[in-house]
Amino acid sequence: MRPHRRRLPATPVSRRDCCRDADMLPEAVALVRRFLFFLAVFLCCLLLYRDSDALRLLHQFSSYPASSFTAFYSPPVSEERGIEEVLKDAAMEDGTVILTTLNEAWAAPNSIIDLFLESFRNGVGTRRLLNHLVIIALDQKAYRRCLQIHTHCFGLHTEGVDFREEAYFMTPNYLKMMWARIDFLRSVLEMGFNFVFTDADVMWFRDPFPRFYSNADFQIACDHFLGSSDDLQNKPNGGFNYVKSNNRSIEFYKHWYSSRETYPGYHDQDVLNMIKFDPSTLSIGLRMKFLDTAYFGGFCEPSRDLNQVCTMHANCCFGLDSKLHDLRIMVQDWKEFLSLPPSLKRDYIFPWAVPQNCSLDSLRRYDAPQSDDQRDEEE
Repeated sequence: MRPHRRRLPATPVSRRDCCRDADMLPEAVALVRRFLFFLAVFLCCLLLYRDSDALRLLHQFSSYPASSFTAFYSPPVSEERGIEEVLKDAAMEDGTVILTTLNEAWAAPNSIIDLFLESFRNGVGTRRLLNHLVIIALDQKAYRRCLQIHTHCFGLHTEGVDFREEAYFMTPNYLKMMWARIDFLRSVLEMGFNFVFTDADVMWFRDPFPRFYSNADFQIACDHFLGSSDDLQNKPNGGFNYVKSNNRSIEFYKHWYSSRETYPGYHDQDVLNMIKFDPSTLSIGLRMKFLDTAYFGGFCEPSRDLNQVCTMHANCCFGLDSKLHDLRIMVQDWKEFLSLPPSLKRDYIFPWAVPQNCSLDSLRRYDAPQSDDQRDEEE
């Protein structure tokens, strides 16, 4: 038996209601059309943005020849630039750039990087050279700090290596950092740029370019200078060198980097001291010069005449605190020298008040954190 359904009476629709509904229909359609139009515009913009992003990333990685390095960035994509573009923007007319590396430990406010940049601003003929300085940041914090204090910055990441903390002398992280630097500098030469590489603990007090040798492919500062720029017995320091891009220098850097496998456990400076005598190195034909510590000094062997000094390096020094202590004194020494009347500058040999905490003995200390294997060996 089918259930009985009660029919409800039909609700009468007035003429006024029908007219109101008919009037609202075109307005609703117009609203829907506007929404669909703006949605279509938004989707098109999104697709264009993603396409441009992909093109930038493609350019970034295709323009950089060293496959072991990748770039990282914290700013928006529109500000990302490849290494070759950064170098071009900073290069002098002859294609020379000044390079330094920076990690989180040295990037902290009132630390090494601030003293480094201050030396350029207070040096003789060095302020303009800041326009040609590129800071290669080895971690995100260093990169962000670079963007706050300098114009030309590039973030470089080496796969599988963390360079954020202070790398103690001759520890595994220190060795990785030094060899990554050699490989990166090789890639800069292959891009056709000459470079002055400088550690950030090298203070620039005077324009060094007039003191460079015009006929050299590779010239390097020394911990100890023996009197002749051609003497292979000089003790070079890899923290400051001027290299011209050519086939000889590129081949030399490849040879230098590959020699780390021949001499495992040694850093780049020690390996350079070994290979500079090798017939394989001499066969490259590299024109090598060693820079006089009278102009390019350091804590190992200070420049004696502040009327001649170009750079001073915080070498022969162990630990960030010791470096900062002595570098601050050295920068103050320089300011006091600049404040002297010209007659006193000419006739007075102004002595450095450093090194104090830094010395050759500091390199023989073992207050760096030791591994379990190292402690077991000592026991």
